[in-house]
Amino acid sequence: MQPKNSLFDTHCHIHSVDYALPITEVDAHTTEAGVDYVVCVGCDAADSERAVNFVAKRLNNWASVGQHPHEAQYGMEPLKKLRELVEQDQDNKIVAIGECGLDYFYGHSPKEEQEMALRYQIELALEYDLPLIFHVREAFDDFWPIFDSYQGIRGVLHSFTDSSANLSKAIARGLYIGVNGIMTFTKIPEQLEVAKQIPHDRLVLETDSPFLTPVPLRGKVNEPAHVLLVARFLSELRQIPLQEVAQQTTANARQLFSL
Repeated sequence: MQPKNSLFDTHCHIHSVDYALPITEVDAHTTEAGVDYVVCVGCDAADSERAVNFVAKRLNNWASVGQHPHEAQYGMEPLKKLRELVEQDQDNKIVAIGECGLDYFYGHSPKEEQEMALRYQIELALEYDLPLIFHVREAFDDFWPIFDSYQGIRGVLHSFTDSSANLSKAIARGLYIGVNGIMTFTKIPEQLEVAKQIPHDRLVLETDSPFLTPVPLRGKVNEPAHVLLVARFLSELRQIPLQEVAQQTTANARQLFSL
């Protein structure tokens, strides 16, 4: 009998008010797939509070509180709420700040306000010795100078699909690299090459559920159980056993979040 794979979904949104599946069903699938650990990631102040409340009594579930760059247009008050959530966390259920970063693909918020929100969250994370979950899309030229203006940042580049050059810059700065279902359906060979290049000790798995459902379940709602499909895909892509992918990525995630 093969040992059970113990997997870690480092980035999901199952706490969201409009999540499309019953949570009892999600939990059953998660257990069946061997996904033992989950981080629910906040995207704004209200969503972060929902994440914290959602994981409060759930074993091996934790929260990250943050303001997505799309939400930076709403100013300082939501950011202050993130600080309140961290200050009030008596049970160590908040394990990261984010998702935060820069997103120039959609441009929902002005670049200056995105930078302000990013810097606030970096400083909050450093103050409380928490890692950051970074969302960076078509903005690395501005992101790296901001990152490098601080010392001691720990964190992960969420949903990484960028270049080998930016992968090298991330690894040189000690960041982890989050991979999700995008890699199972990408049509861009360079993205698959980058997925092969991620150092074994820097790779973590995620679903970003309910988004980015991996092959062969495209068109269905994503959920933490599907991190198993990402692990299987990477096992084949990187030509290493599934159990090795599971063990290493779970160990990496526990190191990332100090669990």
